[in-house]
Amino acid sequence: MRVVLTGAGGFIGTRLSRCLKLKGHHVTPVRHDEWDAAEGQFPVGLVEGAGAVIHLAGEPIAQRWTAAAKAQIRESRIEGTSRLVSAIGQAERPPGVLICGSAIGYYGDRGEETLREDSGPGADFLAGVCQAWEDAASRAEQFGCRVVSTRIGMVLDGGGGALAKMLTPFRMGIGGRFGFGRQWISWIHLKDLVAIFEKVLEDGRVAGPVNATAPGVVRNAEFVRAVAAALRRPAIIPAPAFALRLVFGEMAEVLLASQRALPARLMEAGFEFRYPELANALADLVGQRGPAKTPC
Repeated sequence: MRVVLTGAGGFIGTRLSRCLKLKGHHVTPVRHDEWDAAEGQFPVGLVEGAGAVIHLAGEPIAQRWTAAAKAQIRESRIEGTSRLVSAIGQAERPPGVLICGSAIGYYGDRGEETLREDSGPGADFLAGVCQAWEDAASRAEQFGCRVVSTRIGMVLDGGGGALAKMLTPFRMGIGGRFGFGRQWISWIHLKDLVAIFEKVLEDGRVAGPVNATAPGVVRNAEFVRAVAAALRRPAIIPAPAFALRLVFGEMAEVLLASQRALPARLMEAGFEFRYPELANALADLVGQRGPAKTPC
């Protein structure tokens, strides 16, 4: 199948592109000089006759949310998706499926609530962005596309993403919980995330929002203890909520939010996680440097 992939050079896109090729798919990466998600119309020729589009491009969420950054996030994620869907609508032979990235930020801070795909959205900035982002993607249904929005949790990999940034302070013995540490963390091993994309690409029964998270959701303090134990280092220096807000501003609420998101639709569809629990995920990842030897 020919798969058009936006964000192909990013942390997730790079691994996904490699694995799709290994599975025999022809990947058409969308380069930044061909299309900027924050501006410009999406080239119709790129989606013409494609079997699928996987849309991962957009302004990074993990940054200090200045007014300009928030505008860029909204423009690239919402308007960028709308322009992509417009190109799909103009194609004579539109793709059969659009898989659009999203995030569990859709739910906002939900405390102890168990979150499944039919749970309602939150009310903060990121929740609003995710809701509008998914709405923009869903408009491709009118052109005959099956649409899937992958609500991605914290992605774990030894060579990049959140875990890789955590490992250095933990190895130095200065890691610790965020805030009080009671908040739930919904995470996913990068290998499982790639497999989820492959699953929803190939399984025509899967449509709508999908929680791309592992079943073994843990509290922040438990997550921190597990990382420290895997590294055989202490985890005794917490990051207080006020300090995180001082450093990250409004974006700190993403780090402090509690989201107990379960992958209900994936489990109903028979998806088998290679790393359903945090302990076996960390056993695979800790000590890993650079790209995994077995990426898929």
